[in-house]
Order: sequence, then C-alpha cells, then structure tokens
Amino acid sequence: MEVSAEKLQYNAGMPIILFDIDGTLVRSGGAGKAAMEAALVAAFGVAELRDEVPYSGRTDTAITRDLLRVHGIDATPANQQTLRDAYLAQLPGSLALKGGTVCPGVPELLAAVAGAPGVVLGLLTGNVRTGARTKLAHFGLWDFFACGGFGDDHFDRDDVARSALASVHAHVGRAVDPADVWVIGDTPLDVSCARAIGANAVAVATGWHTMDELAGHKPDLIFDDLSDHSRLLTAWGR
Repeated sequence: MEVSAEKLQYNAGMPIILFDIDGTLVRSGGAGKAAMEAALVAAFGVAELRDEVPYSGRTDTAITRDLLRVHGIDATPANQQTLRDAYLAQLPGSLALKGGTVCPGVPELLAAVAGAPGVVLGLLTGNVRTGARTKLAHFGLWDFFACGGFGDDHFDRDDVARSALASVHAHVGRAVDPADVWVIGDTPLDVSCARAIGANAVAVATGWHTMDELAGHKPDLIFDDLSDHSRLLTAWGR
C-alpha cells in the first residue's frame, strides 16, 4: 500500500470507502488477542493474564498501554514498543493457528468496486500498519487498499479517522468532500469516528455488536453482513 506518485483525479461524488478490519473485513478467530497475550508472556514474563482490557474498536496503541497497566508494568513508550514488537512477532503464528475467515460478502463487494474508475478503497483501523498488513495478507486482501489510517500513533479512534482522511488527500492530491467518504465498520466507535470527520457511516453486525446496538448509534446504513450490498453500490453510483 504505497501512495502513487501519479495522483488519482478526484471529482466530487467519487466514493471513498474506508474499511475497518477486525469484524468487518475478516474474523481472525481471536488471533490478535491471542498474539497480544502471548507477547505479554514472552516479553515481560507475565505469569497470570488478566482479561480486563477491551479490544473491540480500539487502537493497538491504546490496548498495549492498558494491558501493561493492568498487569502492573510501567506503560512507558519503550515498554509499549517492546510489547508491540513482541505482538507482531507472535501474530503470523497466531493467525495460522486460529484460522479465521473473511466476512460474508466481502470478496464480492471488493470485486465489484476494486479497480473501478473513480473509486478509492482504503482502511481505517485501530491495527498498527504492520499488523494490518499481516492480517490482511493472511487472507489475501491487503493489495485491495490504496491508502489508510492506522493505530500506530493514536490512542483515540477519531484521530485515526483524521489520519485516514489525510492519507486519502495525499492519495488523490487534494482535499476531498467528507460527504464522499464512507466508513464501514462493526462497532459503535466506527460510527463515531466517521462522524468525527463528517463522513457517512455504514455499520455491519459481523463483529461483537448486535444490529440493535449498532442501530442505536444511527449509522447511515446498517447490514447484518455485506452479502447483499446492493444498497451500498447504489449509494456509490455503481
């Protein structure tokens, strides 16, 4: 995922589609959490793991900070980096062990829009960039995406959304209308971060949150899964 030196011509109305990863594009079978817990043991010798830190919709930076604190380890930048490096080392094996799957409808939706003129596909994820690449490459999806925002430097998902929008601007070579941006995710935080940048929010109940929970946050569109994505294609003029 490198920004091309040749800028994509942006026109008003061009759909710019930013996907969350976990629970939206793929279900990793808990590989990310397992890798993070294995990293705590490997890097810091944690003897008793405490399941007190929420993962859903949050950034890896916030998760690593909170995991260290919960386990009585000083959450210095150096310790956070140590935990992150250990996590990234554990992740490929964890993905292979857990298996996981691509979420329903995702391959068909990506095939319908990838490479189409006037469509930008990007990511908006709490995963650090290397972790995002590892997960999506495992499922054969990494190369679909041209730009994105990641959880390397941000504790707050709204800041990741702002980073993703800046990445879109760099990719197309100019500022874009947020009304052309569509954030697709499976958590309330995906909806709220879409609102933080003035984007459209699409909620999909393929993660930990129910349709009713997601509907309470008033996304623009909501789906059980992405198997029937005709409403999305219509909204995008496809």
